[in-house]
This record gives sequence, structure tokens and C-alpha cells, in this order.
Amino acid sequence: MPIRHSNQFKPLLFTTTVRNPERLKGMLSVLKDYNSEVLTNILAEKVAGELIKIGLYQPTRVGDEIKEKWDAGLPLLDEEVTVILQTNPQNHKEAGFERGWASRFDTWFKLAKELGFVYYDMGQPMEFSAIGLKLADTEHPEFEQQAFLNAFAKYQRNNPLRRVSNENAPLILLLEVIKKINADPDFNDAGITKLEVPLLLTWKDNNAEALYQKIKQIRAEYKYEPSWEVILKEVDELTGGRHASMPDRTIMVEYVDDFLRKMRLTGLITSRGFGKFVDLNKKEIAKIDYVLERYSQYPKHTTEREYFDYISSIDEKLISIERVYETDIEEENRLLQKWATHFDWSTLKTEILKLTTSRPSSSDEVLSLIPSPLRLEFLISLAVISKLPSVIVKPNYISDDEGLPSSHAPGNGSDIECEQKEKYTLLEVTLLNGVAQVQREMAPISRHLQDFKKDHKDTSTFFIAPVIHADTIRWADFIKHKDGLDIVNFSISDFIAKLDSGISELRSF
Repeated sequence: MPIRHSNQFKPLLFTTTVRNPERLKGMLSVLKDYNSEVLTNILAEKVAGELIKIGLYQPTRVGDEIKEKWDAGLPLLDEEVTVILQTNPQNHKEAGFERGWASRFDTWFKLAKELGFVYYDMGQPMEFSAIGLKLADTEHPEFEQQAFLNAFAKYQRNNPLRRVSNENAPLILLLEVIKKINADPDFNDAGITKLEVPLLLTWKDNNAEALYQKIKQIRAEYKYEPSWEVILKEVDELTGGRHASMPDRTIMVEYVDDFLRKMRLTGLITSRGFGKFVDLNKKEIAKIDYVLERYSQYPKHTTEREYFDYISSIDEKLISIERVYETDIEEENRLLQKWATHFDWSTLKTEILKLTTSRPSSSDEVLSLIPSPLRLEFLISLAVISKLPSVIVKPNYISDDEGLPSSHAPGNGSDIECEQKEKYTLLEVTLLNGVAQVQREMAPISRHLQDFKKDHKDTSTFFIAPVIHADTIRWADFIKHKDGLDIVNFSISDFIAKLDSGISELRSF
């Protein structure tokens, strides 16, 4: 067994390595090809090579030609990967793993192990759980929310893989505290503020009533705007000065953003006040009530394996609970218009183009919590509304009660449907580059268009990606000749430029 440090009360940070869910999903989709194989140093390095080949892990000591391939979404050659592995030795050590690529492997996948997606130990066969295989399924992005909800409903701070002194289930604590605050007539029924989240991240136990009272006490003196110093003083008392060696921003911003990104993956919470508040997603009240009833009391486990078996078991009832919240089309349109008004055109354009760069993260309070692929669908929808108000825009992602995307749509429809003057345009957007566009996108996109044209004859599809690969262009020509389907390709920058050019009709492109 690896050596463990003595338990301490610590602020909650799930990971410093895999912060974006799409990156974890991509890495698991690579690892699942080695499911049931014995984990060795050699296999760990082989997996590293596969991640490097497609740019999911990018070591720093590489030439410009390699960087250009990664930026273009092109896979590296095997000999290029071999050179990179040799010139980037990993001076990295994790408990229970040899220094080097084996330890780097553990750094990448330890969160997936802790969330019940894949179990591994050096010298033992790797075991993907059923829920882990669902998350790694690149054909069904809608499974992401199911996987993360199943995991975080059961996740415990003081589990055998983490071993801290804090004793609570973070999602349960968050939901219970918000419910107590929203039931208090002194407050505005909008949940907790982001400034108050560090208290939850460092809370010692699962006493939601005590945390609610602490927040109430702070609000009585400082309303909704306590200074960082006020919150950090409370954090100090909870952790015994644990945060003192960290920059204040780490506790107050970075840890908070990491936590809220993970919690939004469940679909149970939303942002209010344009990012100031964290609240319950009223569309999912039935699931919230079930989670609190089923998981507020939870069993403790003494071994890593016991805990993994518990958190990885699929709660079919949790996943299958239907929404009872009804939102009509007019309300969905109103919410889209609200966000299109909130973000001016300059901001929309900047945020969309940022997604095409090597640093796609947003500094916006709301957008930063939305995973990049979903953020692109959301922003493209808003961009069309902003520049072409006569177009009826219907994004097919699952949204929360604020109109913010919380999950991908099932894989049997287009990303965004647009109607103008009885002409229909399906927008299919992706952040994929290279040959992966054809391998993963073009067949389902063609199918979506063919199915939609059965009821709407005058329909075309716009395929929008950072850079259009030559094979994607050839596919569009082929499918036009073979089936009479109109797929028009746009780079993201070209699509935005067209919207910015003053055109009045979407199909005038």
C-alpha cells in the first residue's frame, strides 16, 4: 500500500491536472482500449504515447512542427512520439508508482479512479466500470451528465483514495445548504454566493445546518459582499491555517471554479445573478430530492476497492428520473434573448474565437463554468440571434432553468436548428480538427440532415469547426453528389466574419 500523509482538514480541490471534463472523457476513451490489461511501467508509457499522439497531453520540449500538428488536430507519427517520450522524461513521483511515466499516469487518472470510472493498481489488470465505459463513449456525449451525477451523488471527502479529515459529501452538503438558505424569508431565494463557496470547500463535517447558520451570520454583517479577508479568516479557522501557504486567489477563485465546474456536470445546479449566485436547477428538483433522500446518509469504507465498488455502481433510478419541470418554447426563447442581450457582440465574438486557441478558458463568471464544446453551441446560438434577430434559433442541448446549457443533446439530432422564411438551417458545431472531423462527425451529421429533410424539404446544414479539414470538404462534395444533401463547411472565424458582414439572411451565406 502507498504511504499516506497524516489526515488534515483541507480545502477541496478535485484535481490540478484534469480540470475540463471533455479532457477526462478523451483520456478515458484512449485508456479503454487497454481495459483488462495489466498496468506496468511499459503500458503506462504506451498510454502516454497515445495521449501525446493526439495532443491530449502536450509536453513542453517539442518543436514548432509538432505544435502545429497538435493545433491542426493532426495525429503525430509513431517516430515523433518516441522522440518526445525520450526528450521529455518525467521527473514526477506519486505514492505507489515509480518515478516517471507511471507516476504521470496516476496523476492523469487518479480522479477517474476516485469517481468510480476505472480501477487500477500497478501490476494488476485495469478495470473499467460500466459507468466509466459510458463516460468514455464518444458517440453518446449525453452520457456525461449521467456518469458525473452518479459519481458526485456518492462522492465523499474522506474516502480511502483521498484520506483527509473533512467528513462530508460535497454535493449533498451544497444541495442541503442551498435548500435551507432558499427557505429563509430573509434571503432572495437565489442560493449561495460564489464568495461563500470557500466555506463549503473547507467545512469539516456534514452539518448543513451549522454551515447555513455561519452564512446567515456573515450576511447579517456584510450582506452579500463580504471581503476576501472575512471569508479567509473563517477558512483559516476551519483548516488550522492550511490555506496560509496558498495565494488568496487560489482559495477564493481557482478552487471555487474547479468545484462549481464539477458540480454543474451533474445538472443539479445553475448560476443566477449572471454568475454571482449558485442555486438549484428547478428543472431537476425531482432528482435533487431523490439524491438528498438516498445519499444524505452514506456508508463508510476502509479500502480503496470497497469505495470504488460503491461509487461505481450505477443507480438506475437516479439516472432514469424524468424532469417534471415544463418550460414552453416562448420561455426558452426569452432566456436565449436574455443571454444574447447580456453578452454584447464584441464579447460574443471574442469568446467564440478564444475557443479556437490553445487557451480556450473564459474569465467570464458564467461561461467559465460551461465545458468548451457546450459553450461553443451556446455562443454560436447567441451569435446568430444577435446578428440575425429574424432567425428562430433552437439549440438542442439540455438547458437548466436559467437557459444555460447543462448537457449535450442525445446523439440523434443536430446541435442547433434555425428557421428563417420557411428555410431551415442545421448548425453542427465542433472543436475537433483534423481527420477526426470525418471519423466522428460527418456520418451522423449527414444522417441528421437526411432525417430532418423528411419533414422540412428546404434544409441545409452548416458544419462549423476551428479549421476545416480537406477530407471534410471531400465528404461534403461526396454526400451532395450521392444523396443530394447540402453540407456547407465554415471555419469558426469565417462563420463569425459572415455574421459580422451585415448579411440579413442565414442562407445568404
